[in-house]
Amino acid sequence: MRRAKLAPMKARHAADAATLEDIPNIGPSIAGDLRGIGIATPQALVQQDPYALYERVNAVTGQRHDPCLCDCFIAAVRFMEGGAPTPWWHYTAERKRHFAHPAG
Repeated sequence: MRRAKLAPMKARHAADAATLEDIPNIGPSIAGDLRGIGIATPQALVQQDPYALYERVNAVTGQRHDPCLCDCFIAAVRFMEGGAPTPWWHYTAERKRHFAHPAG
């Protein structure tokens, strides 16, 4: 009989995140995107601008990624700055407002 593979446990607090994949909402693919722009550790997300991270991924890869990636970045940065582990889609409305009315 084949056993189902369990999803790895995610960190409940920022201090528990040893790898990018330990952060809620971050799996291997998104961790790879972050590493591709020089973010190698969970602690490197502290004080980062998630919108700038999203734009950097787009620039480095030469393609526009699904905007939900930005939501994941918002969730990850907030978590690493001490926020609760929150599903990425809770940040969709915030991201839409940001891109509709960018600061500057």
